[in-house]
Amino acid sequence: MSKIKTWSKLALLGLTTATLVACGGSEKAEETAKVETKAEVINWKMVTTWPKNFPGLGTGAENLAKSINEMSNGRINIKVYAAGELVPALEVFDAVSRGTAQMGHGAAYYWKGKAPAAQFFTAVPFGFTAQEINSWIHHGGGLALWEEIYAPFNLIPMAAGNTGVQMGGWFNKEINSLEDFQGLKMRIPGLGGEVLKKVGGIPVNLPGGEIFTSLQTGAIDATEFVGPYNDLAFGLYKAAKYYYYPGWHEPGSTMEAIFNKEAFEALPKDLQLIVRAAARQANAEMLDEFTALNNSALQTLVNDHNVSLKPFPEDVLSALKKASAETLEEVAAADPMSQKVYDSFKDFGSKVRAWHEVSERAYINAREID
Repeated sequence: MSKIKTWSKLALLGLTTATLVACGGSEKAEETAKVETKAEVINWKMVTTWPKNFPGLGTGAENLAKSINEMSNGRINIKVYAAGELVPALEVFDAVSRGTAQMGHGAAYYWKGKAPAAQFFTAVPFGFTAQEINSWIHHGGGLALWEEIYAPFNLIPMAAGNTGVQMGGWFNKEINSLEDFQGLKMRIPGLGGEVLKKVGGIPVNLPGGEIFTSLQTGAIDATEFVGPYNDLAFGLYKAAKYYYYPGWHEPGSTMEAIFNKEAFEALPKDLQLIVRAAARQANAEMLDEFTALNNSALQTLVNDHNVSLKPFPEDVLSALKKASAETLEEVAAADPMSQKVYDSFKDFGSKVRAWHEVSERAYINAREID
């Protein structure tokens, strides 16, 4: 009889323990489910300087938003607004600064009127290639300077795309000498525009969506934009005949993602890291896309649309390079922050060029040996 009682007690204890464990597991599962259910979905707006679904640039912004959403497992949801849908293209900076949108996508040189030093973070004439500017930004102190420039505007910048070396532009007349730039009205923003002004041209700052009409109607005489992949999509061959290279003014143009400081810092740490990782991914992806697709687009322009592809004369490039050096010194001297950025740019540039003489340039030269 005692054995039966003992086994009964043990059985009862086992059943009680199993019930408690099951209940505990059920409670934990319910708690986990509740946490997952309660996970906040953060809804953001992204405003851009690009036309809707525009290849490379516009789709780059869309892809960045999608990556952030997927990498955060849906915790951040971003609605992308093309230029003009929420704010005009050239009001993206202000819209994100004041919190109308939590983030933006564009190019830093559009904001030189607000912060002259910003334009160094898109492209510098005869300056860094994509590989070099990425290295300066992420490993040469560039990003800290960029953040310092944007801090008074309540913004946090990140590199979020690169076009690689651009084309020199579309012209309605041949460029045979520096005199052909005299009085030439050309859409060319940033430091390249300042150089054009120095050699007698008239720079015009237009968002992408206004370029074709301006060129077609004669409001401008010439334009640069990006390269064959984008320029073919814009139909610029319908408005100008001569297509010049190389893009001396934009040898490796960085696109930026900008974030409202309060909105970004309100994110949990893991989501901040996800946003930064997604921007780095977008930065690399855009360059890959342009590199892969530019040549086929160029062949289409030349072979199917009879575009006249021409190199700038060497003496013209030499004069533009000299004017660029003078312009950079003048821009830096006029603004303490620009001087600080330019000093960093020059210091890093001297080192990276020395390395590329025995690496990139030496290899490319070797590759061409018969």
